[in-house]
Amino acid sequence: MKNILLFSLVFILTIVTNLASSQEMCNSFNTCLELAQTNYESGQINTAKSVLENTLTQELSTVERTIILINLGLIEQEMGNFSQAERLIKQAKQLINSLEDSEHKSQLLAQSLDVQGQIEISSDNVEQALTTWKEAAKIYQNINNLTGLVNNQIYQIQALKSLGLYAQAYQNLNSLVQELSNYPDSPEKAKALHSLGDILRRIGLYEQSEAKLQESLAMAQKLSLPELESLNLLSLGKINTILENYPQALAYYQQVLELSPLLELQLQAQLNKLNLVIRQQEWEKTPNLIEDIERKITQLPKQPVSVDLRINFAEQLMQMKPELKDTNLIIAQLTTGIEIARAIAYIRGEAEATGKLGSLYEQYQQLTPAQTLTEKALLLSQSINALDLTYRWQWQLGRILAQQGKRDQSIIAYTQAVNTLKTLRQDLVAVSSEIEFSFREEVEPVYRELVDILLQPEASQQQIKQAREVIEALQLAELDNFFRDACLDTQSVQIDQLDTTAGVIYPIILAERLAVILAIPNQPLSYHDVDVSQTEIEKELNWLSAVLQNPKRQPRSQLLSQPYDWLIKPIEDKLTANGITTLVFVLDGDFRNIPPGVFFDGEQYLIEKYNIAIAPSLQLVNVQTSTLKNSPLLLAGLTEARQGFSELPGVQREINTIRDSTTADVLLNADFTKSQFEQLIQESPYDIVHLATHGKFSSRLEDTFILTWDDRIGIQDLTTLLDSDQKQLAPVELLVLSACQTALGDQRATLGLAGIAVRVGARSTIASLWEVGDESTSVLMQDFYNQLINQGNSKGKSLRNAQINLLQQQQYQHPYYWSAFILLGNWM
Repeated sequence: MKNILLFSLVFILTIVTNLASSQEMCNSFNTCLELAQTNYESGQINTAKSVLENTLTQELSTVERTIILINLGLIEQEMGNFSQAERLIKQAKQLINSLEDSEHKSQLLAQSLDVQGQIEISSDNVEQALTTWKEAAKIYQNINNLTGLVNNQIYQIQALKSLGLYAQAYQNLNSLVQELSNYPDSPEKAKALHSLGDILRRIGLYEQSEAKLQESLAMAQKLSLPELESLNLLSLGKINTILENYPQALAYYQQVLELSPLLELQLQAQLNKLNLVIRQQEWEKTPNLIEDIERKITQLPKQPVSVDLRINFAEQLMQMKPELKDTNLIIAQLTTGIEIARAIAYIRGEAEATGKLGSLYEQYQQLTPAQTLTEKALLLSQSINALDLTYRWQWQLGRILAQQGKRDQSIIAYTQAVNTLKTLRQDLVAVSSEIEFSFREEVEPVYRELVDILLQPEASQQQIKQAREVIEALQLAELDNFFRDACLDTQSVQIDQLDTTAGVIYPIILAERLAVILAIPNQPLSYHDVDVSQTEIEKELNWLSAVLQNPKRQPRSQLLSQPYDWLIKPIEDKLTANGITTLVFVLDGDFRNIPPGVFFDGEQYLIEKYNIAIAPSLQLVNVQTSTLKNSPLLLAGLTEARQGFSELPGVQREINTIRDSTTADVLLNADFTKSQFEQLIQESPYDIVHLATHGKFSSRLEDTFILTWDDRIGIQDLTTLLDSDQKQLAPVELLVLSACQTALGDQRATLGLAGIAVRVGARSTIASLWEVGDESTSVLMQDFYNQLINQGNSKGKSLRNAQINLLQQQQYQHPYYWSAFILLGNWM
């Protein structure tokens, strides 16, 4: 979108005109500036530039000359002529310094800083841009210029988004929108709403995003802002594409084509249409669309947007099925993009186009030119500290070297890519829901492919250790991606530090095999391979999950034994020899949907042999321990049907039996409101919080919640509630969720469960992978608390004993009843 600085300069102009009208110097200046603005807004940037340059030859006041220089700097920045833009802004500042102190001088200085920030962010110097804009904001505040301050805040949010600080950007924008609600509709207000909607889209809050975008769209239509209308329509189209509502997305893109006077927005809409056509494999529609895009893209001026759109076009063409893929056209778009980028010193564009060209050569197994291009793209990306590109080319180089049989060099390149991703941690959150960026396609494979190369038969102890660290880093990255916020505190932890009788098992699902790493205290790491593909693993585990959740289907011994044979059988001698009594699983992929206690050796379940715990990542386990004997307990639950959820009659018995054997406060049914829960948490410290209510775990943050009488508590709310207890010096020791379930059909739903476990601050969490019968849950929970609070056993041992006692009762022998409950986090 064009910068909105010219709109605010018109506001200055009205003041300047009043000052200078007596000297009769401003008629020509006004006319020229209005003409430049008209051309600028219609996309005729070169014409606008010429008008302003001609105006400079006229006799102008210092203020007028300053305004022209600032606007010329803005235009040069948009054209990619950053050195020239910097020179013009420097000249403008020199003129500003010569002016007497006044509000007009301050306003001109603030606007020159706004353009300077645009130059800096376009040059990939994002942090400096943010600093510059903050300096301008102070000036706007001092002179009480709301319009300038609003524009400036939007610029700052642009920088925060570029830095991946979406939570902060959202906070700032939300405050800005609330403040603007007190003012009449304006272009700035409409733009702020659009930016807020765009951020909400990026963090996956699609319903809220759509509401803000529709509000901005209506305001843009009312104020006759066709460019902003088009930007809202493009964003709405993206939301509907993500939600796979393709007809509606197509309708939005078509509206942009009919509405926008700007060629670059028309091309963006057409490229998005092409993306939809390819997604739906409507190949017959592609020729005319490609031909039209190819024709229009040549009409773009030599600006950064021209390079970006050519790269986008090439990416779409690379997704075509092989017989329709026009390799020559792809090469032409990328090479032209490289030439334009070099001509205007647009280093980021040159780096991206060069890397994409290397990717094309890699696809066709022309590895020597692919390597040359990739290495060049990598150097360019590193020269401007563009980490989001750097990791891609490091990853690409790693793949190319691996295909050439250069294992050691490939490991170096992959390791650099993973290290860059760790540095880039903030930038990666909140963007995976975007059409153009998928965590599972663009981030996760980097980690898995490195592990695959490391864990070869000749792997050294150091390489096994690195593989474990990489898979831990992937677990952390997945949770960051789930929260859309890199906020999880981690610490490097060795199993020896936690429990000398515990072994940690890492099952790692690779494309063609299963790798299993075992960590035992005071022993070197070991690993073994299982010759089974990812497809076979997922098929077997999905079938087992379905059987476990249906008490009417008796699971076959072979089905329960398969995971045991993969993970435990090859290492059981080591476990016995080292006196291991607790197994901690850092589970991967579909293994997260299966409770490990149900693994069967032909005679016994694994829970009958070991205490069992699950850690989303060992780095996230709180290593402190404390006894829970005679600990204060908060019980909250629902027995009645609420908000479309069924009644839970067994909860009454569950709460009664726990209350009778412990010291507990109770919130039941109408007493269990969100506000009363919060109040009780604030008034009294609790070591244990037990919630016997409906809840759902999902791979989507916004679909993960716990039900109260009057509301739903999301992870963020639960975190706030449990953290709000100022009397409690230590975190909640144990959070129990006894009636929740994972979302049906969501293979990654356990991310929601892991998310609750690590985010709310409880050292340990017990929850069910599926909704279990009320009566069996009541029996299990009564036994668990007796073991934990009255007998003083550890959390792991208490849950294990309760599950064993339940499975030994004939009516509850099916794993459906006893195996659903898992312990996450600290097991001691």
